[in-house]
Amino acid sequence: QAHLVESGGGLVQVGGSLRLSCAASIPISDFISMSWHRQVAGKEREMVAKIFDSGATMYGATVLGRFTISRDNINDAVDLQMDNLKPDDTAVYYCSAVRRSPLDTYWGRGTQVTVSS
Repeated sequence: QAHLVESGGGLVQVGGSLRLSCAASIPISDFISMSWHRQVAGKEREMVAKIFDSGATMYGATVLGRFTISRDNINDAVDLQMDNLKPDDTAVYYCSAVRRSPLDTYWGRGTQVTVSS
């Protein structure tokens, strides 16, 4: 069993920046991919950014060019740098990871990000 714990959420003004971090309880090299998702109450959860064990990345269309996902192999974490934040970025942000063996998917409990105008 692996655990993921998000941190770094909070309140920020429009145009500001936040850096989220997701700490894993096992080496992140055990994961095929790690990703960030977000959800607003009453709406479906959407993928924000994903990074594969190869280092390849992918981003949701609404955050491309503003958010950057990266792996911290020393601290076994994945970070999400969020710049030029907009009110529509307000959501609960969740970390997720797909483990290679045994094949399984893990989710963190989420961290709230609020962008005020």
